[in-house]
Amino acid sequence: VPGHPATRIYQAVRSSGHVVHAAIVGVNACRAAMPKTPMVLVFDTGFHFTMPEYAYMYAVKYEHYEKYKIRRYGAHGTSHKFVSQEAAKYVGKNIEDMKIVTCHLGNGSSITAVKGGKCIDTSMGFTPLAGVPMGTRSGDIDYAAAEYIARKEGMNVTEMLTYLNKECGMKGISGGYSDFRDLTSREEAGDKRSKLALDMFSYACKKYVGAYAAAMNGLDCLVFTAGVGENTPSVRSAICKDMQYLGLEIDEEKNLLKNDGSIRDITGKNSKVRVLIIPTNEELVIARETLALV
Repeated sequence: VPGHPATRIYQAVRSSGHVVHAAIVGVNACRAAMPKTPMVLVFDTGFHFTMPEYAYMYAVKYEHYEKYKIRRYGAHGTSHKFVSQEAAKYVGKNIEDMKIVTCHLGNGSSITAVKGGKCIDTSMGFTPLAGVPMGTRSGDIDYAAAEYIARKEGMNVTEMLTYLNKECGMKGISGGYSDFRDLTSREEAGDKRSKLALDMFSYACKKYVGAYAAAMNGLDCLVFTAGVGENTPSVRSAICKDMQYLGLEIDEEKNLLKNDGSIRDITGKNSKVRVLIIPTNEELVIARETLALV
C-alpha cells in the first residue's frame, strides 16, 4: 500500500543495501502499523536450548564456537514441544517422569529426545540440513564426500550447499521425487530407486530412535507427527520393525487406519513402549507462548 508506514519501512530496508532478517522486517512493519501492540517472536529453535553442552557442541576449534556460535540449534521445536506434552497428557503421566522420542517427519524431518519434558538432543544441527535424509536435503554426510563432488562437478561452496539442500535426499535417490506420496506409490509399482529412498529414510530414523533411547537410558513413548509421520503407515512400520530389544512393537492393523485428525494409539499388545500418532499444532504453541509472555 503506497504511503503506508509498513510499506515505507520495507522500501527503506530494500534500498539500504543492508542484510536484515525477514523476522525483523516483519516486526518493524507491524510496529509501524500497530505501535501500541506488543511484538513477540517465538523461535523454532527455542525448545532445543535445554540441550547439554556436550550434545549441542561440534568438535571444531572451541575458539570458532565462541566467535561464530557454531553449534547444534535444531528446528521444529514448537512441534516437538507440542506433541511431547500431548503424549504425556494422553497416557496420563507427568511429563517430568517420561522419556519420549518425537519424530517430526515431513519434507523436512527431525527427531528429538525429550527427557523430563525437556529436549536433550535433536537431529537437525547448525541448519536444518543435518540429520536424516529428507525430501530434498541430504541429511548427515561425510563433508569430504561433499568436497569431492564439488571438485569433480566444478561447484563452489554456495552451489554445493544448494545441491545438498535442494537436489539430494529422496529427490536425489529416487530420480526426482521428493513427495512421499509419490515415493510410496512408485515403490508399490516396483520402482527400485523409490524403494531405496524410503528404506534409507526409515533406516536413518530408526537409528536416531535407538540412539536417543540409549541417551535417555530407556524409552516410554515414541511419537510420530507431521505430514509423513501422520499419513504414511509404511514408514512408521519400517521404523518400528525389529525394535523388540527396546520392548517396542506396533499394532499393524491400527497402523493402517486412516488419519482422522485425532491422536491414534498404534501400540502393539506386547509393547512396553507406547507408540502414538499425534497431529502437531505449532500455531497453538506460538499462541500459548505469546499469551504467557504478554
